[in-house]
Amino acid sequence: MKKITKQTYIDWYKNMLFWRKFEDKLAAVYIQQKVRGFLHLYNGQEAILAGALHAMELGKDRMITAYRNHVQPIGMGVDPKRVMAELYGKATGTSNGLGGSMHIFSKEHRFHGGHGIVGGQIPLGAGMAFGDKYHETGAVTLCFMGDGAVRQGALHETLNLATLWQLPVVFVVENNGYAMGTSVARTASHQEIWKLGLGYEMPCGPIDGMDPVAVAKGLDEAISHAREGKGPSFLEMKTYRYRGHSMSDAQHYRTKAEVEEYRKIDPITQVKNIILEKKYLSDKELAEIDAEVKAQVAECEKFAEESPYPDKSVMYDAVYEEPNYPFLKHKLD
Repeated sequence: MKKITKQTYIDWYKNMLFWRKFEDKLAAVYIQQKVRGFLHLYNGQEAILAGALHAMELGKDRMITAYRNHVQPIGMGVDPKRVMAELYGKATGTSNGLGGSMHIFSKEHRFHGGHGIVGGQIPLGAGMAFGDKYHETGAVTLCFMGDGAVRQGALHETLNLATLWQLPVVFVVENNGYAMGTSVARTASHQEIWKLGLGYEMPCGPIDGMDPVAVAKGLDEAISHAREGKGPSFLEMKTYRYRGHSMSDAQHYRTKAEVEEYRKIDPITQVKNIILEKKYLSDKELAEIDAEVKAQVAECEKFAEESPYPDKSVMYDAVYEEPNYPFLKHKLD
């Protein structure tokens, strides 16, 4: 595994803080109705992405996830201004404003969504891994899902084929405890999700999803296993989300005291404390990073606000391949 250095911790702090503030800004503009539809935020789960990016070979490996997908493409190299614009429905967005919150894509940066169908990305992740194995690219696909998605039959079909064909894919469950609003304890006879991998005789196990070091080590091992042609792994990242499932979630299923208890192990605070303990940066230097992050988020907001909406014709171009589609009743003037 790549060494975890002073610079690693500084980068983790900068990136995780930016992801958190980016999502906070989205929550604010959502209330102002500048972002519409559904909005699922990543607050609290940043250590998983930070650790994953450290273990991956960016530019070669792939990532696919569900609809809590705004900051992952940023980590993979997508311009955050374009991600913000996509959420605003603007033409400068990653999908010309037609995908919105749940469908961020970047083929260039090997980020393949953003999928609104629960568990829909799981077989797609295996399919991409199949393609990389067939073409001998040496790439590994990281396929993320929530704890609610593991109850989908598609997961089990996919795990069976991925193991049978020894596909270069790592399945990662981001277990934040509640799916949409139902606890893991109420959805199955056991709460150790990682044990599902045992039935397919693939490497599997639990990982502290609030610690980027633990995530990086666990994923490095799984990615190396896949890259060596030994097949998939199934990892359960135990984490916690500080906001609701989506912006419309009243969160009646948990108490404020529970949320505050988990805030004591906030991954950003953990990394910040290590930076201070090891004297990698001073309080003043950390404050400067905070100011830089705030300014960067403001730039993203300004870009999205000032970008134009896509022309109406783009909507038809994205849906209909034939310019004179016979069942299209509306004129494109």
